[in-house]
Amino acid sequence: MKELNSTTDPIGQNLIKVISNVCFSVFVFSVLIITVIAITYQPPDPWESSRALTRFFTQVENATFKVDNSVLKTGEDVASSPIEAPAGAFPLVPITEATIEKSEEKLSNETLKKSGCEDVTLVNCSDPRVLITIERFNLKTFKSIAFLDYRTPVNGSKPNECDVAWRFRNKKERSWRKYRDFRRFKIGFTDDCSYKVVHAGRWHSGVNARRLRIRVNSTRTSPKARFAPPVRDEEINDTIPVLGSDSAFKNGKYLYYSRGGDYCKGMNQYMWSFLCALGEAQYLNRTFVMDLSVCLASSHTRSHKDEEGKDFRFYFDFEHLKETASIVEEGDFLKDWRKWNKAYKKKISVRKVKDYKVSPVQLLKDKSTIIWRQFDAPEPENYWYRVCEGPSAKYVQRPWQALWKSKRLMNIVTEISGSMDWDFDAVHVVRGEKALYKKLWPHLDADTSPDSLVTKLQGIVTPWRNLYVATNEPFYNYFDKLRSHYKVHLLDDYNYLWSNTSEWYNETTQLNGGHPVEFDGYMRVEVDTEVLYRAKSRVETFYNLTKDCKDGINTC
Repeated sequence: MKELNSTTDPIGQNLIKVISNVCFSVFVFSVLIITVIAITYQPPDPWESSRALTRFFTQVENATFKVDNSVLKTGEDVASSPIEAPAGAFPLVPITEATIEKSEEKLSNETLKKSGCEDVTLVNCSDPRVLITIERFNLKTFKSIAFLDYRTPVNGSKPNECDVAWRFRNKKERSWRKYRDFRRFKIGFTDDCSYKVVHAGRWHSGVNARRLRIRVNSTRTSPKARFAPPVRDEEINDTIPVLGSDSAFKNGKYLYYSRGGDYCKGMNQYMWSFLCALGEAQYLNRTFVMDLSVCLASSHTRSHKDEEGKDFRFYFDFEHLKETASIVEEGDFLKDWRKWNKAYKKKISVRKVKDYKVSPVQLLKDKSTIIWRQFDAPEPENYWYRVCEGPSAKYVQRPWQALWKSKRLMNIVTEISGSMDWDFDAVHVVRGEKALYKKLWPHLDADTSPDSLVTKLQGIVTPWRNLYVATNEPFYNYFDKLRSHYKVHLLDDYNYLWSNTSEWYNETTQLNGGHPVEFDGYMRVEVDTEVLYRAKSRVETFYNLTKDCKDGINTC
């Protein structure tokens, strides 16, 4: 019996050892595989990887391979929540039913009711009850608008009409910017002699309540000039900041980018590169030296050629940029730099960086007054955004919140939306070169044909609604068949907003040294984008109208 046990025990022990060795080997092999995966895996960039963007921006085979330029997002569009007003600003609290009721409580019982209805043809517009009536009417009628404050109503053109102006913002806009409207209201009386709104005028109909604009001295303008005298919008402050004294210049720290290969590229690449440079300046805690001159790519110009000399302020909100980032204009900066070197023996310390591979981390402790990044290499090595590639992407954050669309263009957006009483649907129709390039988008042309648009939209948009068409289709009459079913609005229907009698024309002409500014293709994209975002319902080309993928075949 003992011999039997002695022979079975070694066999069991050996079996246990073999099983243990196999399990341990499997464990070690699993750990090795997981380690390799962890080392080699790179999570995707939420804005797309740097490599993908490099390929996207550097390819030259065909324009249709570029980022979709029919819609343009800026900081106020990508914010996940409403942006707070900057320090020092006092945002107004929106008017609600509760605030209206408090206003009524302040009035005595004698003034709350009209003493008899002996004269129903005459309305006292300065009566506080008239304003309360209009406030309540607006609150119920324009639900997508946050009303901020009102001016006292004034008389309209008839005894029973009142004109009133107010400031507001659209609830769908995430910025804190304010806009103005003024409308004419026909006022009547209820059975108990209280005021009521009989009819509300259209956008900007209350001309008597319009706030007078500040007109600049136009004595130098020829009396034969065909355009209106320049007008300055007092709510826009896009003056160029100055450094001040020599000591202020000397004590500053600056990041200066010379022009690179991004110049005259598309606006999407311009923004991607500009925000990289601005992000590096913020990471280094330096003032960014900014070139306000923009080169508009041929895809957005009427001449189909690159056009230099455009002003950054035509397209973007320079006032907001000044409030959110430390910047100085390149011309003033270079003037002060030369002035210092001419006046003092001790020159300004400068570190020239000729390779984008010198990372922001390597420059963090640099004591030089000016860090000058130079981009003299051939494309694509001379693109600004290369600075933010690779490991640098972990440290440099693009400040998207600093870049908003121009307030002047947003005023046009507001006028278009307001003219439709903020009650409209929109369809985004992408055609252009993509509709012609059938290898990548085989169905797009047919799916966005006039007959196809009518058929598809009838199942989505209620008939005879206001329908705004945001599109890169150049032919105005292309959408005529939709007019038999909807109240169609196109951007060109509002060309009076940038004509030579418009406020936009006056202000941009003044900004451009007295030379008229063309309302170019990029401005059209900006306005189209923002009107599209304000629609109550939105129909997209690549999600609703066609089965083609947005970036071509097999990219969905």
